[in-house]
This record gives sequence, C-alpha cells and structure tokens, in this order.
Amino acid sequence: MFKRKPSYRSSGKRSSGLSILALLLILAAAGAGAWVLMRDLSGPEVSVRPDAERVGLAQPLEVSLSDKSGVQSVTISVKRGSQSMVVKQESYAVLDKKRTIAFDLKDTRLPEGAFELEVRASDGSYAGFGKGNTFTYTKQMVLDSKPPRIAVKTVPPAIHRGGSALIVYTLSEEVVKTGVQVGELFFPGYRQENGAYACLFAFPVKMRTDGYHPQIMAQDKAGNVTSSRLLVRALNRNYRADTLNIPDSFLNFKANELAQLCPEQGTPLEQYLCANNKVRAANDAKLLEVAADPANVTPHFVWEGPFRRLPRSAVKANFGDHRTYVDGSRTKIDEQTHMGLDLASVAQAPIPAAAAGRVIWVDYLGIHGHMVLIDHGLGLMTQYSHLTDYNVKVGDVVKPGDTVGTTGVSGLAGGDHLHFGVLVGGVPVQPLEWLDASWVKNNITSRLKTNVK
Repeated sequence: MFKRKPSYRSSGKRSSGLSILALLLILAAAGAGAWVLMRDLSGPEVSVRPDAERVGLAQPLEVSLSDKSGVQSVTISVKRGSQSMVVKQESYAVLDKKRTIAFDLKDTRLPEGAFELEVRASDGSYAGFGKGNTFTYTKQMVLDSKPPRIAVKTVPPAIHRGGSALIVYTLSEEVVKTGVQVGELFFPGYRQENGAYACLFAFPVKMRTDGYHPQIMAQDKAGNVTSSRLLVRALNRNYRADTLNIPDSFLNFKANELAQLCPEQGTPLEQYLCANNKVRAANDAKLLEVAADPANVTPHFVWEGPFRRLPRSAVKANFGDHRTYVDGSRTKIDEQTHMGLDLASVAQAPIPAAAAGRVIWVDYLGIHGHMVLIDHGLGLMTQYSHLTDYNVKVGDVVKPGDTVGTTGVSGLAGGDHLHFGVLVGGVPVQPLEWLDASWVKNNITSRLKTNVK
C-alpha cells in the first residue's frame, strides 16, 4: 500500500497572496505619500496694490497672498542695480490661506527713478520634502516723490456765504484726485478740453466767514499730494429770520405721510419733529451721496444762458431763512435753515427745467416728497421738490423749459408749491445767483474762458 506524499500547494498560494497584499499596501502608502507631496506644486499667488507703475515714498502699498496650503513666509525687497534692501519679512506659525501685508517705502530712502519690487513667498505644503513651494514675484516700478504743481489761472473769486464760485487751474501732471476741500466737504475739479481744470465749489450757508478756509488739492498717481490755501474773498450775507407755525390742522393734514416717515414715533407732533430733524439729516446725506457718484456728474457744463424759474410764481420762502417752529401755543419746538426757494403759482402748475441737463433722480425723498434732480455739469444740479407728478425719468436729457413735473404738497409741504433748489456738489446754494444772468456771466461762464497758457 502506497502512502500519499504531502502537498505544499495550498501554503504556497497563501504566501503568494500575502506578498501581493503587502505589495499593494506599500504601493498605496507610496501613492498616498506622493499625493501629499505632489498635491500642491505651486507657490502662493501674489498681487500688489495699487496696480500702478509710479509710487511715492509714503504711499500705502499692499501685498496680497493666497495659497491652498496656507502662507508660511514672505519677504518683500526693493532692488536698484546691484543693491537690494528688505522692506518687510514675516513668517507665520498659523498657515492662513490668505494674507495681506501693508507697507510703504519711507525707510528705503530710494532715489527718484526706476527700481524693482520683489515679493518672495513660500507656502506650507509638503512639497520639497516639507520645505514648501516658493514663488518670486517681481514688478518694475518708478519712484516719484515730487507732488504735482497747481497754478490757479483765475483771479481770487468773491464768494458770499451760501453762494457759489468757480476757479480754473492747471496741473503739472496727470492726477487721480483734485478739487477744493471745504471742511469735510470735497468739490472735485474736472479736466476741460483745453487741458485745464474747472472746479465749482460752495460756501455753505451754515459756515461763518471767519471759518471759511477752502483748500485746493491734487494727488498724483504716485500718491503725492499738494494742498494749499485757496485765495478767495469770503463775504458775509445776512439771511432772514422767520417763524413758522405748526398747528394741529397741519399735523392732521400730513398725518399719513408723517406716520410713514417716522413710524417709530407716537404722536403726529413727535413724528413731525423726527421728520424735520432725523429724516432731514438723512435726506441731506443722500443728496451728497447722489452728487458724489461720478455717473451723475457731467465733467463740463451742458447749459447756456440764465436759469428759468417757475412762471407767474410768488416767493413764499427764501434760501437761507432761519426758521423757528412754534406750536399752537406759540411755544418754540424746533429750528432749521431753509435750503431753497419756495415758489407758489396755481395748484399743480407745470414746472419748467431751469436749464439744459440730464435727469439723475426721479423718486420720493423724505421731507422733499416727490423730487426731480437735474445734472447741469461740474457738480451743478437743480432740485424740484414737493411734486404731484413726474413728466421725466432718469436718463432723460432736457432742454430749458421742458416740463419736469407739477407742483404739489408731497413731503413736508403745507400747501401746493415748488421747492426750487440749486446744489453744488450736493450742497444747497443760493438759487437767486443762478437766476441772475449778470451774476452767471461775471462769476461763472466768463471764468471758463480764462487764458490758461
């Protein structure tokens, strides 16, 4: 009887299977390691602001970095010929995916002329066996530390409190901002066809003559700023004082509108005082905002000749009137300054455009009710408030005399009339100046013809 020889086939298969499994595990581990090492092979993205070729020593600069593995370090240098200087160097323990570094060139003492800005940034990836990826960004720039020169070509204007003035001036180089600063208010200057700049600015009626110190300024592309006192003849102008009675009948007449303007207030009188102060301030800010939008300003005048007023109308209130408000018992409850001409004719009288221009606002605005604003260029606008209805829409180009709407009682109007306002840079100014053909010729249009050579 023969015995069967032992078989090793099954154990061989088991050993072979284990070897294949081990190999697969090794390959998987190697693949995972390679993925970790290879998944980020590029350094941080770099951008520099402002994106300009010319910069000044004190101009604020900003480097923005971004990387999916996080930003680990950055070195900012300036190079000129064979010389190099580190402006800023930072390393980060926390690997944020975005970093912003602010700096300037004041400490570099670079001379005028060309130089190279270099930004060397590394990320926190495992590339390079843990060293991370590094990217070097370079930009050719020019240091310009000379501010622009301003030459005013018109004689110092006479400007009354509450009034307007225009100057013409030239600049030695292209600029990013120029105009006249009056306290916190800024009136931009606009370049004209002859290369000179024209700036229309105001003397706010609430300012005192001894506190009116306009500054003319210009900022070039390198951030250099020139600013100096603008010579003007600031003249006082007296305005009327008036007392305005606010009876219960008026409050009842405006009850629905007051409730919409100040719903958080309880009584009609409280709502009126809220509208006359809080809402008025918000409306003033809105007019400044509308005027500051470059899309709403034509950089040159688009009108000629004197401005027109509401035909066959009587003046019911003047610009600059200091109003004291009293209740039915003649007790003082508020005070404000009236910022336009109140003109009354027949009820719902058609309102002519005062001059040629472009309609930039057709909407309800608080105390002004239904209102139209027309841009006439250089920041000059006319305002038509308390309307019953509109005859124009935003974007319409109007000619002098075109009907913009009809008079009414919307807003805080107590009777049918037109509140006609003139704004310079969103600041209310004396409308009577702009309705006076001689004043317009002597103070505005003739100055635009100044020889600038």
